[in-house]
Amino acid sequence: MASYNKVILMGNLTRDPQLSYTPNQTAVVDFGLATNRRWTGQDGSQREETCFVDCRAFGRMAENINKFFNKGRPIFLEGRLTFDSWTAQDGSKKSKLRVTVENFTFLPGTGGPGGPGGPGAGAGAEPPEQAYDEAGPPRNRPNEPIPDSEIPF
Repeated sequence: MASYNKVILMGNLTRDPQLSYTPNQTAVVDFGLATNRRWTGQDGSQREETCFVDCRAFGRMAENINKFFNKGRPIFLEGRLTFDSWTAQDGSKKSKLRVTVENFTFLPGTGGPGGPGGPGAGAGAEPPEQAYDEAGPPRNRPNEPIPDSEIPF
């Protein structure tokens, strides 16, 4: 059976990224993301719900997220769902779903020092394009056609 595991999220960081390293010195960053959904109920009242998602990134991407993002900063990310399970100290079984980030994009916004998305947001300036992920700049920019070979269906 075929399978497909892709997550696309846009939201704001709920806490500052937490950078750590594996025993073989691979960078790992954990952060929380909040996404909001707004709608009008049947009674005409405005409704809103917030979804909180735990995210993790590895390697150079993890270092860039740690360097350029902080609590409140908006981010657009692509990744996959990962299921983690462990045994707690009290012997109970624990588990959670997390998004493992495979690519991300900086968004203009109100998070961080320096105001809405301008120079000074995050770590003092917007990073160069090649800081987006380990593979280099994003392959699809606005107004750039997507090659047929990259469409998954």
